[in-house]
Formats: sequence, C-alpha cells, structure tokens
Amino acid sequence: MTYHVDLNCDMGESFGAYRIGHDEEILPFITSANIACGYHAGDPATMRKTVKQALAYQVALGAHPGLPDLQGFGRRNMKITPAEAYEYVVYQIGALQAFIQAEGGVMQHVKPHGALYNMAAVDSKLAEAIAEAVYRVNPELYLVGLAGSHLIAKGKEAGLRVKNEVFADRTYQQDGTLTPRSQSDALITDENEAVSQVIRMVKEGKVATRQATDKDILAETICIHGDGQHALAFAQRVRASLESAGIEVRAMGK
Repeated sequence: MTYHVDLNCDMGESFGAYRIGHDEEILPFITSANIACGYHAGDPATMRKTVKQALAYQVALGAHPGLPDLQGFGRRNMKITPAEAYEYVVYQIGALQAFIQAEGGVMQHVKPHGALYNMAAVDSKLAEAIAEAVYRVNPELYLVGLAGSHLIAKGKEAGLRVKNEVFADRTYQQDGTLTPRSQSDALITDENEAVSQVIRMVKEGKVATRQATDKDILAETICIHGDGQHALAFAQRVRASLESAGIEVRAMGK
C-alpha cells in the first residue's frame, strides 16, 4: 500500500520588522504554507514577503483567515454570526489573492486559523458560512479543516475539495476535537511521541485520545507549527520520519 500526505505550516504571522517563527528556514521541509491575512496576524509587507519566499521554494500557497483579534492572536473565541464569518473569510482571501497574483502565483487552499478554525469544527452554521465564502471566491480551492469536523462536511456539501487535517504536536479528545490550549496537556512536547502519532495517523488511521481510547482519523494534511523554540529541527525531523516510513510528502493538488 502506498501512502502520501501534505505537510503544512502556518506562516506570515509577523508584523513588519517584528519576526515570529522560522518561516524561510522551514519552507524547504513543507509542501503547503498557510499565510496570515492581516486579521489575527500579518500585514501587507509580511504577506508579500511570505508569498515571495514560498514561491521561491515551490511551496503551495494558502490563505489563513482568522478572527479580527490581533491582541489575542486569533485564539480567543468571539461571538460572531455566520454572515460575519462569511465576510471575514472573503475579505482575507481577497487580500492574499492580490499578493499571490501580483507575484505570479496561484492560491491552492484556505485554512481558517485558531479560534475560527476550532469554532467552525463544532458549529455547523459557521462551517457552512466559511465553506460558502471559499466556494464563492473560487470553487477550485481546497478547504482545510479538522479531520472529521463540521468544516469538512460543509465543505463537501458546498462542492469544494476538502482536506482532513491532523496535528503533529497537539493532543486529541474522544470526540475528535483538539485539547484546548488552556489545558496543560494540549501540546505534545516529546518529539518522539509527536512523530509516532503522525505516522500512526497516516498509516493506521487512528489517534490516541486523552481519554485513553483510539479515535479513527483521516490524515490528508499534517500541520506543524513554525513558532516554537525547536520548530525548525522538528520540521526537519517530521519530514525525514515520514519519508523514512515510506510516506510520500506532496502538496494537496499533486
């Protein structure tokens, strides 16, 4: 049996000269970049720079729209209507699309960020609004969502191509949701454990939950984070480990 998976990373989450993460260093090891669009992070200069860097490394480009919450980095839940979710997503896709087009690139996907992503995973109305926004802008785009979530289901209903996403460094609950970052066990800090979790999700279609049960899961794209202290080394290790396990790493549309 052959296995393949996309490896994505959230990028462009800096402001001018204030640099967050290891974007350019990580680009050689990933296949898709989710670029912040100015709501939770990023600004025009950073968006342009990140697009140019990703194109130089032949990494596929995606919009990473979030809630309008710079102070909270888009990780705080906000009470928004489906109409607002639709408008936020259309606005941010359009902003990044302009930079991509100006640099001669093509947008591959849309992946909501942070709280917007998690809210849409469990709220079918928000998920439907986000899916509609993506479809109305460009029905050829992939919609990336938490594996098995409402966002995946509503993306399919809207006629979009979807990609079920899993996380290398996050723990899971029995219902398939991510453990909230407010809890002490939300992140996996042991690299060996994180790598083992990723390979098992891809090859076996299962993930261990914090309730000591296995959950079926479909891993089509893997998220790694670029802002940790050891993010670059982890990106290198995940890529090498996947390939050593016989898993081809390639962008969503390939």
